[in-house]
Amino acid sequence: MTGVEALYPFLYAGETDLDAVLAEVRRSTAEKAAEIVALRDSLAGLHGDRLVACARRLAGSFRDGGRLFTFGNGGSSTDAQDLARLFLRPPPPARPLPAFSLPHDVAVLTALANDVGHEVVFARRLAALARPGDIAAGLSTSGGSANLLRAFDEAARLGMVTVGFAGYDGGPMAEAGTVGHLFVVPSSSVHRIQEAQATLYHVLWELTLLALDGGL
Repeated sequence: MTGVEALYPFLYAGETDLDAVLAEVRRSTAEKAAEIVALRDSLAGLHGDRLVACARRLAGSFRDGGRLFTFGNGGSSTDAQDLARLFLRPPPPARPLPAFSLPHDVAVLTALANDVGHEVVFARRLAALARPGDIAAGLSTSGGSANLLRAFDEAARLGMVTVGFAGYDGGPMAEAGTVGHLFVVPSSSVHRIQEAQATLYHVLWELTLLALDGGL
């Protein structure tokens, strides 16, 4: 059994019992909801102190004129754009902070991928745009994306504040030594990892605003 059949075997079991299918969908949905609730609940104990320390460091960077650069691949590129938007265009009355999503500029991204190589698409952008004291935030479910690792190498060389979000056990991102603030979601489900990472960076944003206002 492969492809869609492997994901939804109850739809390919011969005659379809609609009531049984709906019952399975309800069960599966409730199970997944319970998984993400439990995973999110575990994050405070796992990363609470690190989130506070990171927020204070980000607040210091923004006070000194620092800017946030975010990056990721695939679904994580969407999260990188959401993270940048959260800082740059927050819901009122929160203050906007300078933030840029590197995957957002598709023309530059595809030009670098085509002309130089996909592994440098974020590192080259940081080399051109970033300066010491800026913030580099990368998101990956595996922690092993080559272009994120190259970006963190460049960020460390430039003297940037580095923030990473990964899943599983952190992968190569946890071993690289270039990520100053690393938040690992201990799950093997890509869906649960990305959902939990969204929770983490929203909390980090809120804590950063608190730190900027002297409340942290």
